[in-house]
Amino acid sequence: MASDEKSAAAFRTIGEVAAATGVAPHVLRYWEERFPQLRPVTRAGNRRYYRPADVALIERIAALLNGEGYTIRGVQQLLARERPSRRDAKPGAADAPAPREPNQSAGELQGEAATLARVRVVRDWIAAALRED
Repeated sequence: MASDEKSAAAFRTIGEVAAATGVAPHVLRYWEERFPQLRPVTRAGNRRYYRPADVALIERIAALLNGEGYTIRGVQQLLARERPSRRDAKPGAADAPAPREPNQSAGELQGEAATLARVRVVRDWIAAALRED
């Protein structure tokens, strides 16, 4: 199936991305080494599958390098300033609760402790009910 027939959300092979963006496959592999934000999904045999966000990033990198005259290092710095790389992100960090602010009042902390105590009471109540069955 040609890339024109795929939905916009479909993953693309390196050949399809190369044809769509005009960037050679060997250059795409090189960019993967230089830009930690660019991480296609790899399958058996090291086959690369690019997400739509990866393709958009490739188009942006190509425009910065070829159109605006940035160097590889310049694009790296620009992208690093814009958002943290996936390599730097901790697994499950998006699911983790936000850290407490250092200036939280004692009342807020007591409120959190009271909520935690209520949750523990409910947990113990459920555990006791399950043991009775």
